[in-house]
Amino acid sequence: MVLSGFKDNQEVFNQPWGLPGELRWENYARAWDLGVVRYFTNSVIVTSASIVATTLISAWAAYGLCRLKLPFGNGVALLVLGGLLLSPTVALIPLFRLLTAIGLFDTYWALIVLYTAFRIPFTIFLIRAYMIELPRSVDEAATIDGASRAQIFWRVILPMSRPILVSAALLQALFAWNEFAFALVFVSDESLKTLPVGLVSMQSRLLTDWPVVLAGLTIAALPTILLFLIGQRQFLRGLTEGVGK
Repeated sequence: MVLSGFKDNQEVFNQPWGLPGELRWENYARAWDLGVVRYFTNSVIVTSASIVATTLISAWAAYGLCRLKLPFGNGVALLVLGGLLLSPTVALIPLFRLLTAIGLFDTYWALIVLYTAFRIPFTIFLIRAYMIELPRSVDEAATIDGASRAQIFWRVILPMSRPILVSAALLQALFAWNEFAFALVFVSDESLKTLPVGLVSMQSRLLTDWPVVLAGLTIAALPTILLFLIGQRQFLRGLTEGVGK
């Protein structure tokens, strides 16, 4: 895909596995100018906001479910995990009516709220599995030192849970960056479209200019690849120590 972004149409079809005759950087520049920069910015806004919201809310909930003595705590945990059974596409029609009624349709908030809500059950499950194994002696030591529950969460539990938080953030980034159905249904304004929907729209405009389309796809894939390269150590550590337990 990266190499095809440097080719012309003839090379794409005649030599799909061959090297480009020359590096045509203008394909990437044209893809950027045709709207990729706008779609890229929209995806960054939606993905970043959903990462922060999902990770923080899930961490708070996971801490409460595994470190506090809550009435019916196990039942609440099972109820939250039941959210994994709900397919997002099944809820498209009621969600469309709901977002229209509360004025969030065709806004960034429509995607941010949905991306957060539908990923919270899985993220709570992930973080809770990690926090359960953290020694309770650290909570007791912090309490003896005069720390409140909020201080224990922010200054003790959250730093100790950094590997699983990085894992959760990366998984949320991958989901929000590549999600298509919600972005297609709940955003119709061209200036608010995210990369997956925007690239489809760009492809329909370009018709047969495949090198530019492939250049746009390469630009879209680059951020998630960089995120995983930067956070791969924490990501693998969080998954193996959390889910493995």
